[in-house]
Amino acid sequence: MQPQDIEQLSFKIIDQEAGDHRFNSKEWPIVQRMIHTSADFEYINTIRFHPNAISAGIEAIRNGCTIITDTNMARVGIRKSELSIFGGEVKCLIADEEVAQRAKQEGITRALAAVDKSAQIAGKGTNSNNIYVVGNAPTALLRIIELLKDGKIKPALIIGLPVGFVNAAESKDELMKLDWPYISNTGRKGGSNLAASVVNALAIMASAS
Repeated sequence: MQPQDIEQLSFKIIDQEAGDHRFNSKEWPIVQRMIHTSADFEYINTIRFHPNAISAGIEAIRNGCTIITDTNMARVGIRKSELSIFGGEVKCLIADEEVAQRAKQEGITRALAAVDKSAQIAGKGTNSNNIYVVGNAPTALLRIIELLKDGKIKPALIIGLPVGFVNAAESKDELMKLDWPYISNTGRKGGSNLAASVVNALAIMASAS
């Protein structure tokens, strides 16, 4: 079977096993791709969408947004073909030398330091056309929330899907208390590949309509 045939069959199986669900025509492609990536149907129950999340994400992509990820795994997993149509780009600063140095000097995580630096790049931290994508580090998500509350960043969308046992669920709970476009989930599950799948679903919708 060709890769496209495998993907189409996978989506058909997901639709059959999911059965009736509560999602609309914009939400389901995102949940469907998350399940395709993880083989985990639990996301049907745990995914959460801010009412403006999908429209904000699609608009940002169409406006050539910068997507900022907390890991290189998420960066690599994001499809570039659809983004390139609109002049968008994906950045990850986790391996940046300045980020590494500051993290070591101040005893903080690289993920947190990377968020701080991302907010300074060419003034884009105050631009409403960024999308922040967190699939690994709760410290990154908590810092994004802090900067947002302080008015230092105004992203179009925050995709918050960190995974783990320490502050993963808690950071997502804090995100979902905000009246700001987000896509997240409850509980400990998440991951860089999952976060990338959400961006990919948005990018496909942006390029298709």
